[in-house]
Amino acid sequence: MREHVPPLRESLDEWTARMMSWHFSDRTGSAFWLARKGGLPFDPIRDVTDYASLRLFGLFDKTDLRGVRARDLVPRGFAGRPFRVVETGGSSGRPYRVVDVTRAVHDVAMYRVMLEARGLLGGDILAMTPSGPHAYGHFVKLLGDSWGAAVFSVDFDPRWVKHLVRASGEADAYVAHLVAQTADILEDERPALLFTTSRLLMSLAPALRKPLSAYGVRAVCTGGTSCSPEEARYLREEYLQDVQWIDTYGNTLSGHALQADALEPGAPHSHHLPPPLAVMHVVRPDDVWQEVAVGERGRIRVVTLLEDLFLPNLLERDTAVSAPAHPWFPWPGVSQVGAYESEDAPRVIEGVY
Repeated sequence: MREHVPPLRESLDEWTARMMSWHFSDRTGSAFWLARKGGLPFDPIRDVTDYASLRLFGLFDKTDLRGVRARDLVPRGFAGRPFRVVETGGSSGRPYRVVDVTRAVHDVAMYRVMLEARGLLGGDILAMTPSGPHAYGHFVKLLGDSWGAAVFSVDFDPRWVKHLVRASGEADAYVAHLVAQTADILEDERPALLFTTSRLLMSLAPALRKPLSAYGVRAVCTGGTSCSPEEARYLREEYLQDVQWIDTYGNTLSGHALQADALEPGAPHSHHLPPPLAVMHVVRPDDVWQEVAVGERGRIRVVTLLEDLFLPNLLERDTAVSAPAHPWFPWPGVSQVGAYESEDAPRVIEGVY
C-alpha cells in the first residue's frame, strides 16, 4: 500500500510538521485556517513540531465548518487545481461541506490494493450509494475508472430518507424504490462488485429472487455503522454464501477505515485509518485525551491530516472497542462501532446508514 500512496511512507511526526507548514503558510494555506491562525495562543508552524503537539489545538468544533464558503477551504497551494465539493449526509442536522483535491485519489489507491489482495480487482460495479454531492458515490466511480469498469448507479438521496424518518418515522417506500432499481441492474448487467450501505443490504438481500452470487456478484462492499453483529451473522449465513463482504467505517470528514479480517474465527473485524493521513483514537468519554486499553470501549476521536483538509481532534458521534494493529494494516484500529449515546448528544438520524 505504501508503494501506491507515497504519504504513507512518511513518519507521523514528519508529516504533521509538513502539514502545519502547508495549512498555515500564507503561500499554501487555506483562507479558513489562515483566518484562524491569529486567534490561536501558539504558532502552529513553530510550536507544532510533532504529532503529540496537535493537542494544542484542543477539540475541533465541526460546526465551525457551517457557513464557510467551500472555496475558502481550498489551500492556496492547490490554486488552479480541479477540486470537488463534497458534503456530509446530515445525520445530526445541516450538512457540512469540504473539498477534495487529492483525497479520493489516495482512497482509490488504497482500496484497489485491498481488492487486489482479496482477488477481487476488476469487473463492473453497481453503486447503490449516495449520489450528488456525497463522497461515497464519487469514490466508487473513480475506483471503477481506475480499471475501466462500467459503474451503474442507483439514484439515491440519503437526505430525503432522513427527512422521511424525521417526518413519519419510516422510509419503507423509498427503500423499496431503491431495492427495485438495484434488482433490475443486477438482473440485466451482472456486476462483479456491489457497493452499498449495511442498512440497505439488510433490505436488499431478502428481497432478491436469488442469492447475490447468482447475479455474478463476487463481493459486497459496504459502509456505515448500523449493522449489528447479529444482523451481520444473519446476512452472512442466509444471503452472502460464496460472496465476500468488505465493510469500511468512516465518514466524509474522517475518511475510510479499511476492514481487516478477524485473526480468530468468530472474532469481530477491525477497521483501520491510514496514518499519517488520518489517525483514530479510542478515548474515555470523560477524558478525551486519555486512550482506553486495547479491548475496551470508548469514544472515537479522529485527527484528519490531509493536504485537502486539516481537522484536529474531532470527537466523533461513535463509540468503538480499541483494536490492536493488524498484519495487513500495522496501526491500531477499532471494532464493534456503535452510536454514542448521552443526554447532551445531538439526535442522530442514520436513515439508510
